[in-house]
Amino acid sequence: MYADRSGFSDRDERALQRRAEGGDGMRAWGMRRRRTLVPTAIPDRDGRVVVGVSGSPASVAALRSAVAEARRSGMPLVAVTAWEPPEGESLYARSPDRAWARQWFDAARAQLTGSFDEALGGVPADLDVTLRVIRDRPGPALLTFADHPSDLLVLGARPRSRRGAVERHVRRRAVCPVLTVPVRPLRRADLRALRQIRPRDFAA
Repeated sequence: MYADRSGFSDRDERALQRRAEGGDGMRAWGMRRRRTLVPTAIPDRDGRVVVGVSGSPASVAALRSAVAEARRSGMPLVAVTAWEPPEGESLYARSPDRAWARQWFDAARAQLTGSFDEALGGVPADLDVTLRVIRDRPGPALLTFADHPSDLLVLGARPRSRRGAVERHVRRRAVCPVLTVPVRPLRRADLRALRQIRPRDFAA
């Protein structure tokens, strides 16, 4: 079963326009509140595998691992792509443009479905899969869906590098297990072979 629940809405656009016209509201939009964890009633629901998909090689590897975990556990899979205006929300609020916002949303959704094609040849038909495209920073967007102790959050990670901003944000605030999937680096011999490839090597 497959559901794409990433429909574009102009609700955010109207909110941005009101902030732009309201003057002092722009500062509140630009300065994000720090999310703090407080004891709250956790909804009673089954767990799910939530994976962040950005189109990077690391996120493609994370998507493959998330699918494997969903199959092993029988939990539904939620694939999340987060997007924001390239100039940032504060600058965008000064001159909202719904046509551009729709274009960025469409690019994010194409990136999400394209990652499934690259990683798996398409959305798996044997899993309960939901695709979500969210206008937000990646860390908060992922924690919106991985909000239950029985969930599993899967992230891609670059090898031999410090934790990125998304991973740091998630590990500080997550209420569920977090699985990071590094990209396997190429061997030096493989890198040398790739550098030596010439156009004629692709000729039939």
